[in-house]
Amino acid sequence: MTLLTNTARGVYVISCTPFHPDGAVDLDSLDRVTDFYIEKGATGLTILGMMGEAPKLTQEESRLVARHVIARAGKVPVVVGVSAPGLAAITELSHSVMDMGAAGVMIAPPSSLRTDAQIKGYFHQACGAAGADVPVVLQDFPLATSVQIDTGLMLKLFEELPQIVMLKHEDWPGLAKITALRKAEKAGARRVAILCGNGGIFLPEEVARGADGAMTGFAYPEMLAQVVDLVQAGEIDRAQDIFDAYLPLVRYEQQPGAGLAVRKYVLARRGAIASAALRAPGAPLAAEAEAEILRLIARLETRLKELG
Repeated sequence: MTLLTNTARGVYVISCTPFHPDGAVDLDSLDRVTDFYIEKGATGLTILGMMGEAPKLTQEESRLVARHVIARAGKVPVVVGVSAPGLAAITELSHSVMDMGAAGVMIAPPSSLRTDAQIKGYFHQACGAAGADVPVVLQDFPLATSVQIDTGLMLKLFEELPQIVMLKHEDWPGLAKITALRKAEKAGARRVAILCGNGGIFLPEEVARGADGAMTGFAYPEMLAQVVDLVQAGEIDRAQDIFDAYLPLVRYEQQPGAGLAVRKYVLARRGAIASAALRAPGAPLAAEAEAEILRLIARLETRLKELG
């Protein structure tokens, strides 16, 4: 078992959880989409996150999905989202998945936190609940959690909790936070890997500011991998050209409430999963939305041919 460290980089794709149309977990598609992500350039996988519809799964189903993906991924590291309202659930799932061979766990703060003291206290408790030796990814996603963690508090958490080895950066606007964290590191602060979410919508700029890669679930993970590699190699313009070709689809995925349905529809069109079904509550796309996506895919394919 390879544990997550602060040197991690690349693309840790946020995996969807495939379902049959009746809502049952589709294990065959889970194998297929795991293979798909790895074949398209993922250096790691993250499961049971918000895109994985984790709140809609039972604890037993969460363990089933984790066991299946970790076994299928082989040597590719798998991070498991264990966020939950109560610490007991974090403890139970963290211990289970680490025993299965997970590389680490991801924890987002509950939306009830308001003050710096509350946030700090929570992460001390949550990291302890996960286990003192368990690598933790801190998910900073204020758009979803309403919890604001400023740079100063973030650095205190990194200093006091060495098991936090990665930041899933999803603040928006958040480029200045990346710059501040990397400047602090140069001044002596402990290094933490930074992988960015939000569908990759700011990926070229984030990597140029010092992020180590992406942790998001865009339905074309090969774009994420290409852009990260090119920016880190100094080929900024080539990276931007590739990113710009995909940008209309990246933008379309950003629609609040519809993004996951869009993502699953594209993954199904690409043959990565058998069905685009969301587990209830969750609505399928309207025919008009499907037609818009198909138009964007056709334009993307034309643009990629032009780029060569």
